[in-house]
Amino acid sequence: MAKRVMLIGAGGVAGVAAAKMAQNPDVFGELLIASRTKARCDAIKADIESRPWFAGKGATTKITTAQIDAMDVAATTAMIKEFRPDLVMNIALPYQDLAIMDACLAAGVSYLDTANYEPPEEAHFEYSWQWAYRERFEKAGLTAILGCGFDPGVTQVFSAYAQKHYFDTIETLDILDCNGGDHGYPFATNFNPEINIREVAAKGSYWVDDPKDDKPEVAVENKKAFDKGWWVETAPMAIKRVYNFDQVGEKDMYLLHHEELESLGCNLKGIKRIRFFMTFGQSYLTHLKCLENVGMTRIDPIDFKGQKIIPIEFLKALLPDPASLGPRTKGKTNIGCIFHGLKDGKPVDYYVYNVCDHQECYAEVGSQAISYTTGVPAMIGAKMFLEGRWTAKGVHTCEEFDPDPFMDALNSQGLPWKESFNPVKVD
Repeated sequence: MAKRVMLIGAGGVAGVAAAKMAQNPDVFGELLIASRTKARCDAIKADIESRPWFAGKGATTKITTAQIDAMDVAATTAMIKEFRPDLVMNIALPYQDLAIMDACLAAGVSYLDTANYEPPEEAHFEYSWQWAYRERFEKAGLTAILGCGFDPGVTQVFSAYAQKHYFDTIETLDILDCNGGDHGYPFATNFNPEINIREVAAKGSYWVDDPKDDKPEVAVENKKAFDKGWWVETAPMAIKRVYNFDQVGEKDMYLLHHEELESLGCNLKGIKRIRFFMTFGQSYLTHLKCLENVGMTRIDPIDFKGQKIIPIEFLKALLPDPASLGPRTKGKTNIGCIFHGLKDGKPVDYYVYNVCDHQECYAEVGSQAISYTTGVPAMIGAKMFLEGRWTAKGVHTCEEFDPDPFMDALNSQGLPWKESFNPVKVD
């Protein structure tokens, strides 16, 4: 029986997730799209309903829209109770995660998001805030699925799949995120500018199980223990590699901190090191450094003509909306995981990745590939829950569930994956 979903958010990723849900009306019978700006929700609805693949179906997903301030827990709780969804999907800003989780608990509905909580006043993200909800969700008999985008999300499913099928122990993991697309602007971000710039401007870090065995190539500013393992922190963008990506070519990539490293460090058997790399062009880096130097990436309020403004929020208003980049972005993305470990006592190398074409995404759902590669996995995660495949009570990250049905859905829902057992490794 088709289910009811409430989707909070109206950006590029939310638009993709909604469109892909509408492509699966046997699972998603009713969809409520809610956001601070109802006109954006209405635009998503109108676009979906104009698509030939929607109008031509016998069965269709019923789509409605509403205005909501998701930081208002009481109002969000009331809307959830009124609509009575089987699942609430938070595809808005990660600042809103905890407020929406509170509303889900109050209304008795399960929860899914695409990025872990980040406080507005600090460029810092980790799972601790949301993991603190584990017992409350368990006692309520509810499920919370965290970070169900591509990275985090699919990268963790890839990791669970590798661990289940090809390894007894995984010793090292490198996550590589390459965007080979060109949108033609001197400077623009492919997802929410505020989140993107905060992420890139933050210190880099990678995860190790034992700091005594680690020999970082740059000066380590701090090594901080948590649960199982240590963070090695570096200056922003301090570690660079060049990698030749399938169907994209050689790209410069830089080591960043990324949230899935934390949960994977806890859940992969035998893991000794996890790193995350993302590609950036020189124009992006030059513009970002300039903006940092003049204070435009600051997240603290400043006084301007008698008003308090946050520079990065003002910058966001000046930059192109990522949802508008679809028609002008050409090229491909390549995102995947390179593993090294042991199977039956023998060394194994394994690389699993997806290549996604910006223009093909735009032709299908009116989006560039960055939003597509996040929105499709969010829909698949919801599908896994609604079909009864991912329903463990409590708060969970994607590698804690059975990866096989999710991997099958990637192939059938627009994100087919490839694998290699002889990859070029990152030194």
